Amino acid sequence: MLVNARGVAFLLGISISIVTTAFLSLVEGVSTVALLVTLILSFSSSYILINISLEFMIFREINKIYNVLDKLKRKDLSFVGERERKRAFNPLKQINEEIFEYAANKQKEINDLKKMEEFRREFVANVSHELKTPIFAAQGFVHTLLDGAIDNKKVRYKFLKKAGKSLDGLDMLVQDLLTLSQMETGDIKMYYVHFDISHMVREVFEQFEGDAESKDIELILKNKPRQHPYVFADEQRIYQVLVNLISNAIKYTKKEGAVEVFFKNEKDGVEIFVKDYGRGIPPEDIDRIFERFYRVEKSRSKNKGGTGLGLAIVKHIIELHHSKIKVLSEVNKGSVFSFKLPKGNKEEVVVEDSFEAIEEE
Repeated sequence: MLVNARGVAFLLGISISIVTTAFLSLVEGVSTVALLVTLILSFSSSYILINISLEFMIFREINKIYNVLDKLKRKDLSFVGERERKRAFNPLKQINEEIFEYAANKQKEINDLKKMEEFRREFVANVSHELKTPIFAAQGFVHTLLDGAIDNKKVRYKFLKKAGKSLDGLDMLVQDLLTLSQMETGDIKMYYVHFDISHMVREVFEQFEGDAESKDIELILKNKPRQHPYVFADEQRIYQVLVNLISNAIKYTKKEGAVEVFFKNEKDGVEIFVKDYGRGIPPEDIDRIFERFYRVEKSRSKNKGGTGLGLAIVKHIIELHHSKIKVLSEVNKGSVFSFKLPKGNKEEVVVEDSFEAIEEE
């Protein structure tokens, strides 16, 4: 700015000292020395006080406002987050704080928009990739039949079966996407009932008994006889959670391994654990495994089947139960997924929950 605090303070100091000395000279008997001292003292004190007041209360804050406005015009919001907003008694300082808050909100909006755009691009790319495989497979089988293979009964049945399997996978993907969308929009409501979670685990084990036997994997429910952990939750959705977690545990557990499910009784609920002895999850991937379509092993994951949405659905269901899905994993040792549900009308025994303690049992 062309005008600064020192210049204004100097002019005002001169004016005040001259006026003060002039009035004092009207008094009879005042010596020249006294007038000179008055002139110097009034100028010095006025200059110092005015300069400090203008510099710290007005000009400094005005300069900050100009700097902030200039950066806002240039869309440079790098200054946001440099300081916290404090209650200010200086009106100009308050205005400055308001501008900072406005800029911070704009920066947050911009960051959110960038994240949403990045998520949209990644989501579209992932969906396109996931849809492409079953569609191209079914399309190839159908066109092969239309080109003449339909006359061969053996080939016809084989290709139709493969096309049907590809379309089933496509339908599963679409259903999972719809489920996620409905959960995010709140269209899916939770219907809470009291039920025996150990009985549900046994049902899921029976469903995957064939898959486990094909890999010589033992399915273990660590639950003492006559003790049943009852929970209060949406039975259908928790069944979906257990299906996803147990099926994943079987897929990624090595042959002749084991998948274990056990419970821990706590004051505020029952914690359910699903443990496998598979490859484990690298630390850098643990925070991302619940993202849509995220796969730890990109090259081999397709051979494992699934839509890549199972864990994302699990996360949403557990969060709708006001809980959180947890992961404890060690590479080449295995993983433990756990979540907590409110207690039902019965309780269950306490079980150790650390990875090392489980290993020792």
